[in-house]
Amino acid sequence: MEELLLTLVQENLVILLLAGFILLCVFLGIRIVPQSEKHVVERFGRLRAVLGPGINFIVPFLDRVAHQVSILERQLPNDSQDAITSDNVLVQVETSVFYRILEPERTVYRIRDVDGAIATTVAGIVRAEIGKMELDEVQSNRSQLISQIKLLVEDAVDDWGIEVTRAEILDVNLDAATREAMLQQLNAERARRAQVTEAEGQKRAVELAADAELYAAEQEAKARRVLADAEAYATSAVARAIQDNGLEAAQYQVALKQVEALTAVGSSQGTQTVIVPADAVDAFTNAFHMLKGRG
Repeated sequence: MEELLLTLVQENLVILLLAGFILLCVFLGIRIVPQSEKHVVERFGRLRAVLGPGINFIVPFLDRVAHQVSILERQLPNDSQDAITSDNVLVQVETSVFYRILEPERTVYRIRDVDGAIATTVAGIVRAEIGKMELDEVQSNRSQLISQIKLLVEDAVDDWGIEVTRAEILDVNLDAATREAMLQQLNAERARRAQVTEAEGQKRAVELAADAELYAAEQEAKARRVLADAEAYATSAVARAIQDNGLEAAQYQVALKQVEALTAVGSSQGTQTVIVPADAVDAFTNAFHMLKGRG
């Protein structure tokens, strides 16, 4: 009886051990990977597989999860480095970089300190790119500089299985002496612009005055040309009349003018005495005969 009980106990123990072993194999062979991670599996120290999000199966006791890598976007701590522009101005540039891991197997086996490596790469690229530009270009073309830095950093970290999602230049700081010199230059530039604006205003005023004088001279010249044309027309008409009617036409015009002049003198107010030239009667007579002859 005792032997039977001992046998049963041994069999149950074996079953329990076997069940425990199976449960352990199941536990070690099933890996549930979160959506935000990827797991790197090694077998005997060598890369075996990269497990994606969800349920995955590995060989218990042979395979093991060596690295659990987050694939979320990461931000490096803000860093600042000194750089010298092409016009020999010392600036302090504050940068920030965002990246995420795309291929964990390359990241874990090719670089030890990812954040430190990226920060060093960014610092070198920033110094090199700023060294190609003058200070004014650094201040005015910041977006172009950021794009160039991001492109160069992406090329540099491509072997590490990393994607640089964003690179930012947060600030460009100058030392006190440089800031004071730039402030003086800015004030001088403002004063120069004010003088240029005032000079341009005076120049414009002179130009407008000259244009007005030129316009007045042109109008006066036009009026003179009209008067000259009228006189020329009148002279031409008299000449034609003389040509057509002979000397009598000219004498008729002179006689009319004399009569008109005497009439004007006689009709003026306050005139008590009328002075008649000696040939006035002859003028009236000539005019009368001419009018009669023309009639």
